[in-house]
Amino acid sequence: MKQNEGMTLIVKTVTRVSVWLIFLYGIYIILHGHLTPGGGFAGGVVLALGFLNIMLAYGRKYVEGWLNIKLMKDIESSMATLFLALGILGMSFGGGLLANFLSKGELFRLLSSGTIPILNILIGTKVSMALFVVIYSLAVLHIVKGGEK
Repeated sequence: MKQNEGMTLIVKTVTRVSVWLIFLYGIYIILHGHLTPGGGFAGGVVLALGFLNIMLAYGRKYVEGWLNIKLMKDIESSMATLFLALGILGMSFGGGLLANFLSKGELFRLLSSGTIPILNILIGTKVSMALFVVIYSLAVLHIVKGGEK
C-alpha cells in the first residue's frame, strides 16, 4: 500500500477505533429491532457505513485486500434465498408466508418475537452487503472512467 493512499494518519487512527463502535451499533440496531426503533434495514445501513468509513479512510486498494468483495456478493445473494426459505417454512408450519412458527418467548425480552429477529438479521446482512457492494462498484467504475490517475 502506498503512503499517499487514503487519508491522513489521524483519520486512519480515528477510523481504526471508531469503525468497531459503528459495527457494534449496527449489530445492536439489528438485534433489538423488534423491541426498539430500527431493525434489519436501519442496522444494515449502519453496517454498510462502517465499511464505507474504512474505504474512505484507507482507500479502495486497502479494502480490496481486507475484504473479499466476491464473498460479500455471495452472502448478499444468499440472504434473499434464506429469507424466502424462512417464508416458506412459515407457510408450512404457521399457515401463511412468513408466519411465525417459533415460540414468542417472554414479552419485552430479546428472544420475545419468534422469527422477527431472524428476519432482521437476514435483512440487515443483505442490506449491508448490497449497499457496500454498490458503493464499491461505483468507486471502481469511477476509476475505470478516468477518475484516478
